[in-house]
Amino acid sequence: MHIPEQLKYSATHQWARLESDGTILVGLTDFAQQELGDIVFVEHPKLWDKLTPGMQICIVESVSSAAEVYAPVSGEVIAINDKLEEHPELLNDDPYDRAWICRIDPKDIAELDLLMDAKAYHLHIV
Repeated sequence: MHIPEQLKYSATHQWARLESDGTILVGLTDFAQQELGDIVFVEHPKLWDKLTPGMQICIVESVSSAAEVYAPVSGEVIAINDKLEEHPELLNDDPYDRAWICRIDPKDIAELDLLMDAKAYHLHIV
């Protein structure tokens, strides 16, 4: 299982990456996609939604179950990954790069410090 060192992680298996422009990319962890199995549908978050940590942003469905995806930080959804509409399997194939779910303009970047680092996340899932 792959857990990139440069990302932050929530207890609900989302990852967050601070980008150079100050926005935060959010996606589903490798652990989560493995637990779900073959992903067949991603309900997109809504653009311009105002988020708080732990708020549901979308639903991901696999052949056997569905999972809610939660906001790891507060802010506003400013972009969604349209590729997931036609290719939800990207979440299985490349969860940390091509399969980001949304981009958030954060209300407070310091909230990233409340998330787990890679080592803590590893301990969380074992």
